[in-house]
Amino acid sequence: MTIAMFLAFVVATLGITVWSARKNTGASAYFAAGRSIKGWQNGLAVAGDYMSAASFLGISGMIAFFGYDGFMYSVGFLVAYLSVLYVVAEPLRNAGKYTMADLLAYRLKARPVRAAASLSTLTVSTFYMVAQMIGAGVLVSTLLKDYAWITPNAAIVGVGVLMIVYVIFGGMHGTTWVQIVKAVLLMTATFALSFMVMAKFDYSFAKFFEAIASLTYEKGGVEVTQNFLDPGMKFGAAVTGGWGPLDLISLGLALVLGTAGLPHVLVRFYTVPDAKTARVSVVWAMVIIGVFYILTTFLGFGAATLLKPHLITNENMAAPELSHFLGGDIFFAFISAVAFATILAVVAGLTISASTSFAHDFYSNVLKHGKEVSQATEVKVARIAALFVGAISIVLAIKLQTINVAFLVGLAFAVAASANLPVIVFSVFWKRFNTTGAVTGLLVGLLSSIVLIVLSPSVMGIDGPEVAAAKRHLIQADPIFPLTNPGIVSIPLGFLAAFLGALIKREPESEAKFAEFCVRTHTGLGAEKAHVH
Repeated sequence: MTIAMFLAFVVATLGITVWSARKNTGASAYFAAGRSIKGWQNGLAVAGDYMSAASFLGISGMIAFFGYDGFMYSVGFLVAYLSVLYVVAEPLRNAGKYTMADLLAYRLKARPVRAAASLSTLTVSTFYMVAQMIGAGVLVSTLLKDYAWITPNAAIVGVGVLMIVYVIFGGMHGTTWVQIVKAVLLMTATFALSFMVMAKFDYSFAKFFEAIASLTYEKGGVEVTQNFLDPGMKFGAAVTGGWGPLDLISLGLALVLGTAGLPHVLVRFYTVPDAKTARVSVVWAMVIIGVFYILTTFLGFGAATLLKPHLITNENMAAPELSHFLGGDIFFAFISAVAFATILAVVAGLTISASTSFAHDFYSNVLKHGKEVSQATEVKVARIAALFVGAISIVLAIKLQTINVAFLVGLAFAVAASANLPVIVFSVFWKRFNTTGAVTGLLVGLLSSIVLIVLSPSVMGIDGPEVAAAKRHLIQADPIFPLTNPGIVSIPLGFLAAFLGALIKREPESEAKFAEFCVRTHTGLGAEKAHVH
């Protein structure tokens, strides 16, 4: 049944890709879906792009194992789109064309800014993509463990090949509709599972939370009763040696600010006709994402109360095992297919943002010095780049399967918050900002977040024998940097580097264009309009 539902989703999305391929006539159609996506459609696609397997499986599992602290992890995801709505969406749509670097290059020197922005985009996209594909390998091989030939490697290759097909042939139009379908399926599955959980408690919130407040389960071979509504099970000072609360703040900063710098989220705002529609799509996305993360409470606490944490295979399997307990084989197959769809949609979005940045920023404006490159050539380069990005991600995901997936996702958000967001904010709001500040901010934010992650417990630490076995090829030493997420240090460093870099020397050309740039970002005069057929 699970195989059949997986195949049904693959066939449906390949059909969407074939349909979309006929619409890809020119660069605007391939990179930005002809700017013809409506607000509610883009809102669904943004939500589909953002609600990854880490959200559906990981957050539910964290709530099931760590109660209140697991829900606090999701709060950062839930409120993150406020920064997108108030800071990024409108200026980006009005001043750019296809990528984040378009906004920066409007009044700064194009080549150095685009080169640095492209490096940051490719780094964020690759780490995020590898994390998703490693998750795909574990998830699909676990869900389909009865089939010996479906190994983690086979699952990674399968997801990678499908992702490449979606992007090369479907472009942004195909990727958008894959994400819309995924968002609808995911919300349907989450609502259904939440109602099934509440049915076990007679739809009484009082009974539900009473069960959570006095949960009895086995811990270390001993039966204990614990209040899962009390904070501190994951981030408490007693559990983490004193660093937990600060680590939660650091993680929250990375999630809330990093979302506004994620390349695959930013490119979505070029697919709509104008800035007003961009704002509408963010509001739609916030509502959908907000409802989803609230519902993960029922999934996580439902798994904890009905299945008991010690009987769940691992954190990522809490939601699928809950679906099997409540709905049997057919519902389990549906939830498994939705989880598979979730991974496919996210990696497709990441691939097209990376290939678009390489073709538009690096190839056309760095290698070709900004000389006129035909639309056909730019699309061809993007398709070749998608093939290489996909192939590299497949190889890296297979080679790095033992690395902590959460650390890779945390790195993606930390890099986006530390490198991309500071230069976007300063470029939009500070007249004195210049090319030196942009390049310095991008590079310092990128390098500081990577270095601090390498020195953190995620890489250097050993958390117990089972983790040591999974990390035995990594540095076996005490962590130099005590936090698992570097946001609380690397984000201020990125802002400070961009600020000080801009003060090194003035750039009269940049300052002279600021008034024109402000008019463009606030009114949309001269912005790229929807493609008219």
